[in-house]
Amino acid sequence: MSGLSFRFAYPEVLLLLVPVLAWLYFLSRSRPRSMRFSTAGILAPMAGPWARVRARLPLALRVAVLALLVVAAARPQTYNVAREVKSPGVDIILCLDTSGSMGGMDFTLDGRQVDRLTAVKKVVTDFIKKRESDRIGLVIFGSQAFTQVPLTLDKGLLLSLVNRMKIGMAGENTAIGDSLALSGKRIKDIPAKSKVVILLTDGRHNEGSVAPKEAAQALAALGIRVHTIGVGTTGPVPFMVRTVFGQRTVYQNVDLDEDTLREVARIGKGRYFRASDTDTLEAIYNEINQMEQTEVKIKEFFHFHELYVWFLFPALALLGLELLAARMRPLP
Repeated sequence: MSGLSFRFAYPEVLLLLVPVLAWLYFLSRSRPRSMRFSTAGILAPMAGPWARVRARLPLALRVAVLALLVVAAARPQTYNVAREVKSPGVDIILCLDTSGSMGGMDFTLDGRQVDRLTAVKKVVTDFIKKRESDRIGLVIFGSQAFTQVPLTLDKGLLLSLVNRMKIGMAGENTAIGDSLALSGKRIKDIPAKSKVVILLTDGRHNEGSVAPKEAAQALAALGIRVHTIGVGTTGPVPFMVRTVFGQRTVYQNVDLDEDTLREVARIGKGRYFRASDTDTLEAIYNEINQMEQTEVKIKEFFHFHELYVWFLFPALALLGLELLAARMRPLP
């Protein structure tokens, strides 16, 4: 549902305001009816200070009435638009690693050094915003795997929970097989033209009860395509650690199992991608975004609320005042 908007149903009717204003200008420039009197200055105090205003009041009221009637005839309206997705799009599960190794400080964002998860959150956020008509879910994994967001069209909720992801929130190790199995469970029974799991990790499967290849085979049997993304640079990776002397930078090797990720993508009829920096990661998600497209029919419903009564009733009230003023003092 979009926000409230305003429009005139017949905006061309507003052109009638031009002759109304022209008529007002003509009458204001014309001299009122008068009579000759040799000592007119004596009569001025008798008329009182509001004489000129009372003389012009019926004219002002009549112009206001005409202007309000013109605006009412143009039919001012507020409206909003409801959208109904007529055919399912792509169902996507984002399967994201939040294990301890995602704290590696080998990525940059806006010119500053950040950990891997911070860069992933930014890129994933941009990816979600581009998939307006698709249901997207979020599975988080470390030592355990859990569903952070089930498949939803509520992008606001999804983006909020992506932003709240923290390193180590699901444990320090890497349960790749369990995360794939859980992703398949969340997506398998929901009808969609296309079902996709996008797995991102920077490590090696070292936790859980399901092997990655077995999970990939199960997903492939269900018609679920699997793309895999390996993130991180090669060699020692800097990590920020807290010590009794404050924060210090230490270097550790992170073991990225690219062979398993390639095999999982092959079994899942998807692709394996390697991202060693933020720009490459963004390009990967953009490429996946282009790959996973399907036609979605959207029907829009417009809901209008008429506002002409807010102009018509004041016009009728001013018309009554104008008639009353005209009886008390003739129009010029």
